[in-house]
Amino acid sequence: YLQARFSYVRMKYLFFSWLVVFVGSWIIYVQYSTYTELCRGKDCKKIICDKYKTGVIDGPACNSLCVTETLYFGKCLSTKPNNQMYLGIWDNLPGVVKCQMEQALHLDFGTELEPRKEIVLFDKPTRGTTVQKFKEMVYSLFKAKLGDQGNLSELVNLILTVADGDKDGQVSLGEAKSAWALLQLNEFLLMVILQDKEHTPKLMGFCGDLYVMESVEYTSLYGISLPWVIELFIPSGFRRSMDQLFTPSWPRKAKIAIGLLEFVEDVFHGPYGNFLMCDTSAKNLGYNDKYDLKMVDMRKIVPETNLKELIKDRHCESDLDCVYGTDCRTSCDQNTMKCTSEVIQPNLAKACQLLKDYLLRGAPVEIREELEKQLYSCIALKVTANQMEMEHSLILNNLKTLLWKKISYTNDS
Repeated sequence: YLQARFSYVRMKYLFFSWLVVFVGSWIIYVQYSTYTELCRGKDCKKIICDKYKTGVIDGPACNSLCVTETLYFGKCLSTKPNNQMYLGIWDNLPGVVKCQMEQALHLDFGTELEPRKEIVLFDKPTRGTTVQKFKEMVYSLFKAKLGDQGNLSELVNLILTVADGDKDGQVSLGEAKSAWALLQLNEFLLMVILQDKEHTPKLMGFCGDLYVMESVEYTSLYGISLPWVIELFIPSGFRRSMDQLFTPSWPRKAKIAIGLLEFVEDVFHGPYGNFLMCDTSAKNLGYNDKYDLKMVDMRKIVPETNLKELIKDRHCESDLDCVYGTDCRTSCDQNTMKCTSEVIQPNLAKACQLLKDYLLRGAPVEIREELEKQLYSCIALKVTANQMEMEHSLILNNLKTLLWKKISYTNDS
């Protein structure tokens, strides 16, 4: 009996040992496969540097990336193979390097999403294009993306200043090609438009359509970063509870929230039109060591005019077919079976939805009831409401005032 029992235990031990080895090997294989698919920094660098060395493109980051190699890629942050993102170091300064691979998708005004093939990348402007002609090209692009704004000429001049990477007072053909490719990307355009705003990361440089932006110390409003293998086994409800436990103190959360409200102000009917936040998730927001909010990813913040052109007349069966990103939703006209162009929820309502649990947990007792009331009024905002702009400004200012009043005399302010 003892011998049989020993054999059974040994077989059970061997079986579980084999199972652990098998599962561990599978996890390592999947992780390696995922990493090699998502993280293609070498391919990105090769494409950019080949173009630079043949004189096709130019920019302030090109020499550091391709010749002196003082700009290099660190930890991979990519979540999609065609949107490469890395922590980087450029002349001992930390930054975030973003590169669009040849299969990347981009919003092309007046059309559906189209593949952006590397074979036609950097094809404009062509040799012989004058500076005046290039300015006209940029102006036409902005008019299609941003609408008929009266001050687009100012923005064109601003773009030419940014495009002049070596600051010699002239825009070379290589610099113009880089600038044109970058202007197809909403995040780059927004960084230029909001370059003087506190909550927009600073542009450090570019080469082709690769660009380097200011890094942010904390890259999510919530929680702790766990290996993806562990994330697989954590229930979503328990993960949300963990997120809430690892947030900063409430006064610091209030300061971060004020930063988000200020950013919503920056993109709401700014100097060059209204921009829509189409992915208001915590992973796209970060903050620095002073608890000032910094945007981490602005690729899904798009010009309203551009989005309307993209989504209108799209065939739909229900409202679920009329969504861009995760948060820009229009309705489906059941008579025509086409999407309407009017987005249902304004940026502020989406920001308040994100901040509701973040701010209410741990809120001081004396303001909790008023804070909850204002947040729910904010979430209820609709674009189609009468006097929406007035309500938007009133609610936003009331929220900021309530939060600032509570933290203005603390060290966290």
